[in-house]
This record gives sequence, structure tokens and C-alpha cells, in this order.
Amino acid sequence: MFNQTRSSVFILLGLSSRPEDQKLLFALFFTIYLVTLVGNLLIILTIHFDLKLQNPMYFFLSILSFADICYTTVIVPKMLMTFLSETKTIAYGECLTQMYFFLVFGNMDSYLLAAMAIDRHVAICNPFHYITVMSHRRCLLLVSFSIVFSCLHSLLHVLLVNRLTFCASNVIHHFFCDVNPLLKLSCSSTSINELVALTEGLASVMAPFVCIIISYLQILIAVFRIPSAAGKRKAFSTCSSHLIVVTLFYGSISYVYFQPLSSYTVKDRIATVIYTVLTSMLNPFIYSLRNKDLKQGLAKLINKIKSQMEMESTNIHGP
Repeated sequence: MFNQTRSSVFILLGLSSRPEDQKLLFALFFTIYLVTLVGNLLIILTIHFDLKLQNPMYFFLSILSFADICYTTVIVPKMLMTFLSETKTIAYGECLTQMYFFLVFGNMDSYLLAAMAIDRHVAICNPFHYITVMSHRRCLLLVSFSIVFSCLHSLLHVLLVNRLTFCASNVIHHFFCDVNPLLKLSCSSTSINELVALTEGLASVMAPFVCIIISYLQILIAVFRIPSAAGKRKAFSTCSSHLIVVTLFYGSISYVYFQPLSSYTVKDRIATVIYTVLTSMLNPFIYSLRNKDLKQGLAKLINKIKSQMEMESTNIHGP
């Protein structure tokens, strides 16, 4: 084992190996990336500047938007480079770094969605104690836990991959350095990696998901106890955006990761696009289109930006 050499570079096959697809894919994912950046940045700025949105729900949403920006930035810029490059290589160290931050921000998304479910549970099931239970200190603790746990979880998996030997093919059948495609390239035993993925990895994904399920079951019971139809609609409307995002995120993750390593195929690459790229782009639209306060905040922010631009234009060119 010590005489075997570790591959210094990997080749990312991407979403398609056909040369005629590369420019079209570049244009598509460049547009998606720009929309993701602008959309999530607008959500963060709106929440930051609007006093009406200074509450736990929007605090978690702003952190989620920041995590989504980082999540796509870890993957998409390198993907765009491979679309235009003929070599499509990624250095071993760069590959592990990408894997680490992909796992960090992916897990952060998962735990932030759980924190948002807890927030909705307290708001609907225990509204009179909402301010006390969801205090600023508790919100910061939930966010801190999601960051610290995500960093430790990611470090564990990257260290386990780093101990493997890659002595045969260096072609990664994926558009970024994900754990499963790398494990398939190893010529040393991956049993420990697979065991940790099935125990610690599965637990870290399922814990927030179970938290979300329990929260929404209790929300459902509380909503059915509301006597008026208008009250029920209002309660459901505050949760609908979050439920759509949770379904998109966990649905695609379940499809990719809850299956044997040997069955990892091209379909999984397409499913991975949903939770790594599309969900991050759609989140701002899902939350803003279904939330009156956020829509009003966005309109105020856009009008403020427009008026500032007009003032600057007037100052430059004169009246």
C-alpha cells in the first residue's frame, strides 16, 4: 500500500462529455448562478434593512440565504470553468477542499431548515411564549450549533477520504468532488467510509429531518384545533414556503444518498443538481412570492436602490 502513488489530479467528467453541449451548459449554469447570487443577496439585504422583518423566522432565512450563496459558490464556478476547459482537471487538495465546504454548507442548510421548522412550531403551537422561547440568544445558539456540527461532520468524512489510495482511474463521473464518486475510484478498502456514511452520515441527515417531521405533525394538530377557516389558512400560509423547500431539498438528497454505492449512476448527477444548484436558486422566489411582508420589504428595498441610483445619476449629469 505504501508503494502506491496517490493521484495528484482528478478529471471531472461534468454533466455531459459531448463538446457541443459545453457552451449551452455554461450559459445555463452561469445564468442560474447569477440569479442565485442576486436573489439570495436581495433576501439578506431586505431582512437586514426592514424593521418589520427583525424576528427569528427571517433571521434564520437570512442565514439560509447566506449558506445557499456559499453552497453554490463552492460548486458552480469550478463547474463553469470545466465547461470551457479542455482538460477539466482538479487538483487533489482542491478536490478535498471542495468536498469539505460542500458538506459544511449542505449540512448547514439541513440544520437551518430544522431550526425554521422549530420556529414555526413555537409560533403556531405556543404563540404567547414565542418571544421568550425563540429569544435572540437561542436563535444564535441554534445557528452556532448548525455551523460547528457541520464543520466537524465534514472534517470527519474528508479525513476518511484522505486516507484512501487512488491508484487506478482518476476520472470522477460527476461535476464536483462528492464523496460517493470518489469512493468508487479508490483501490483501497472503503468499508470504514461506507460504515460511517451509514451511521454518522445518515444520523446527521435524518436528525434534522425527524425534527422537521415532528414539528409539522404538532403544527398540523394545532391547526386543526383552530376554529375559523381564515385562521387555518393563515397558519398554513406561514409554513407552505418552508415545506416546499424541505420537500425539494430532502427529496433529491434521499434519491442520491439512500442507495448502495455500486448503483451510483448518471441519474444521480441530475438529482444532485436539484439540491446543490436549483434549490438555492428557487429559495428566494419560494419565500418571497408566498410571503406578503417579504414582498413589501423587497419592493421597498428595490425602490430605495432605484431612488439612490437616480440621485447619483442626477449628481453626475446635473439637473
